[in-house]
Amino acid sequence: MAAKDELGRAGEDRAVRHLQDLGYTVLDRNWRCRAGEIDIVASLGSDLVVVEVKTRRSEDFGHPLAAINAVKRARLWRLAMAWIAEHRTSVSYGRLRFAAIGVLGPEPATARVEMLPDLELR
Repeated sequence: MAAKDELGRAGEDRAVRHLQDLGYTVLDRNWRCRAGEIDIVASLGSDLVVVEVKTRRSEDFGHPLAAINAVKRARLWRLAMAWIAEHRTSVSYGRLRFAAIGVLGPEPATARVEMLPDLELR
């Protein structure tokens, strides 16, 4: 596995622990379809939450959350609709929302975790 892939996986593991510490239930990880991949699908109360995770060792190439641009946000919406369509008989929810987690630091296990719990898609 490439170092970048290992970093991303470690960042996602850290993001999962962060979500669980906040009371979220992780329903799915690295869900893929033809349109792309959702890093994490979770629930909190009656909310279904699609979570994008970005991990960086430093801010040399910008803050990790800055990488979630308009194109990525539009893709997240399409992916969420595909996930819901595939799981509609097994999952019910009151509200769909999107979140972003940035993991920033040289070691994901000790890196700073920042979360935008209500990511605007517009």
